[in-house]
Amino acid sequence: MPKTRLVLAALASAVCFSGPVLAAAADGGIQAQVSAKLSSSLLSPLAAFTPAPSLGQSILPTQLPIAALASAKADPADATQDGDDAAQFSDAKTGQDLRDMLIGLAMQLRHVRYVRGGRDPSTGFDCSGFVRYVFERALGLQLPTNSASQYLIGHIVRRKDMQPGDLVFFRTADRHGRGRVSHVGIYLSDGRFIHSPRRGESVRVDNLDDSYWSKRFAGARRPDAMAEIDSTQHSG
Repeated sequence: MPKTRLVLAALASAVCFSGPVLAAAADGGIQAQVSAKLSSSLLSPLAAFTPAPSLGQSILPTQLPIAALASAKADPADATQDGDDAAQFSDAKTGQDLRDMLIGLAMQLRHVRYVRGGRDPSTGFDCSGFVRYVFERALGLQLPTNSASQYLIGHIVRRKDMQPGDLVFFRTADRHGRGRVSHVGIYLSDGRFIHSPRRGESVRVDNLDDSYWSKRFAGARRPDAMAEIDSTQHSG
């Protein structure tokens, strides 16, 4: 009997001491889980300050600037006939893509107000500032800062040969369409062009056949780098 009592007493003592230990362990496990959840909920906003790889990739340009493309095409590598055919197809696609990028950006800027000397959509555009902004942002080309200077660069384009992205110029300083070139826009298609017209108005699309513009039309130009891309398409 005494031995039995001693065994029972030992077991009871063990249970008494193990209870708090187990409880502490259980409480520690629950506390760890709660702490983990709290830490996760508190730290999750910090993810906004860590750029995701996909975000970093999304802001990378999908097209090389046209100036770089034109430079690269100036030194063609040797290729087989099949390779030449593929390159010509790629050139055609590249030229069209570049024009699409240019026109796409220009159309997004419709309704930006006219501001004399303006060069940014946040403040407004004048005619040459609008053209310069579109070419620089879409294609990486830097054009001269005013319409008269822009008229002096690039290749002359006949009206029937104009393509989207060509520059169209006007003599608006004189009511009869004489004198210096004083206005520029970007040709779209079917006689339409987009430009920043005058004070009190905004970037809009007009038609070369309208009497005001047809009387003052001075001609069209194609920037050199864009003309180089076009020439590689047709060479061979």
